[in-house]
This record gives sequence, structure tokens and C-alpha cells, in this order.
Amino acid sequence: MSFGTYARKVRERRLPLTRRHTALRCAVGLYCPLGFDATWAYLAATACPAPDLRRDPAALLRALATLEESRAAHLAETADFAARRRAEKAAGRRTPRASDTAARRVPRWPTRTTPSRLGLVAAVADRHTAFRRLPYPDETLSADSRVQRISDLRTRLDAAARAYLTALGHLDGPAVEELDATVDGLGSLVRAGYAASNVPLLPWLRFAHLLAYAARTSTMIER
Repeated sequence: MSFGTYARKVRERRLPLTRRHTALRCAVGLYCPLGFDATWAYLAATACPAPDLRRDPAALLRALATLEESRAAHLAETADFAARRRAEKAAGRRTPRASDTAARRVPRWPTRTTPSRLGLVAAVADRHTAFRRLPYPDETLSADSRVQRISDLRTRLDAAARAYLTALGHLDGPAVEELDATVDGLGSLVRAGYAASNVPLLPWLRFAHLLAYAARTSTMIER
């Protein structure tokens, strides 16, 4: 089914609340700019003070409205990007800028206003819990120096996440710069193409990008 079909089911008051809740989860499955679990955590945190989307139909509708607003902003950005690329191709630029494509590959909450700091903190908290359960790469696949670097970067990423969550989304400039360096370090360890060592590293890197985005965005919100 389409996103719009699921959205209509969420709004259908004659349906049991459990089916409306399931429809919202299906809609998130089709549009989840932070990843499914992080997007769900964002919506649950911003829908009501004590989020229980299974039992609160008003919160369910608020979550849907937040999701739809972000999706509309995303669709508008996509249309603008497509129009810009058509103009660039007509002018002879066949390849998009690296900055344009990179921004579209990492977690980000499109919106016409500003993302919710509370929502981003909830998203990071959810993914931090999952990150701490992720396995390390197989040490037999890497040299000792690489294994030590991976361990150091994981420790730095975990410390940055703890600091971000303890401060409820507040990180100072040096801490954000340190986090960006950690993200770059993890990215440098990912090998081109398929590599067995990439399998555990890529989820770490996705979490690192989410945390870096949340930290930078929270800093801008405070301004």
C-alpha cells in the first residue's frame, strides 16, 4: 500500500486503535528519514509527554501529522533537487556535487520549521541502546593496529553519545568537532565494495551519522 493509504487508515476513527497503530508503523516503514526505529522514537517522544501511541488516538494523530510534515518537506526538497539537476545537466554538469549526494545518504529530519530536540534525543537514545549491543568486527580480519583503532573509535563514539544524552542534546563546539572526527575516522575504516569487516562497522557508522546530525542540529536550535 502507499503512504497515503496508511495515513488514511491512521485517521479512520471507525478502525480499532490497534489497526490504526499498525498503519502508522507501516507508514513509517515507507518514510523513515532517521531509520525506522529512530524515526519511531522521534515520533513517540514528540507526540505526547508520556508517549503511548497504542492507547492514545490523539497522540497517534499528532505523530502522523509530524511524519506527514517531514515527508512533505522531503518531497519538496527532492523536487527542487531534480529541477536543479535538470538545469545542471543542460549546462553540461553530468555529475552532481558530492555535497548534494552525501547529504541525502545520512539520517536527517526534513522539516520546514526546526527539528525537535526532544525527538532527536529520543532517537539517539533508542539507537545508542542498540549500538551498545552491536558486535565488534572479527579481529582475525584486521591487523592489530586496525583492531586498536576500531576499539578506540567505538569508545569515543559511546562517550559522545553518553555526553549528548546526559546533557539532553547539548554539546559544546569542541565536543561536536571531536564527534565529527570520530565519524570521519569510522568512515575511513569502511572498505570499498563488499568486505566482511564492513558488516559490523556500517551500523556503527549509521549511528555515528545520526548522533552527529542530532548534535549539530541541537546546537543550531539553541541559537
